[in-house]
Amino acid sequence: MFFVDKDIVPTHLDEKSERKVLAHDEDLMACHLYFKTGGIGKRHTHPHTQICYIIKGKFEFDLNGDTRVITAGDSVYIPSDTEHGLVCLEEGELLDIFTPERKDFL
Repeated sequence: MFFVDKDIVPTHLDEKSERKVLAHDEDLMACHLYFKTGGIGKRHTHPHTQICYIIKGKFEFDLNGDTRVITAGDSVYIPSDTEHGLVCLEEGELLDIFTPERKDFL
């Protein structure tokens, strides 16, 4: 029931991004993502519903062809099977929440 940050080993995604899987069960999952400037979250889809909250930084976010610049405090709702991706414009962090959990991240 407790997921202690110092005990969570990040997954290195590429040279400009990594992810920590936070608290989760089969119905819900939270992830903390870290991006360096120029980092890319490739366009993709998944069957999970997602909310992305910008903790810090600046991102160009594309949601099904609607591209916007979002910054700390902004959030995005991503319906199931909706294409999305991002480019990090200024080093930053995201909190992603998924339902159900992303078994592919475990």
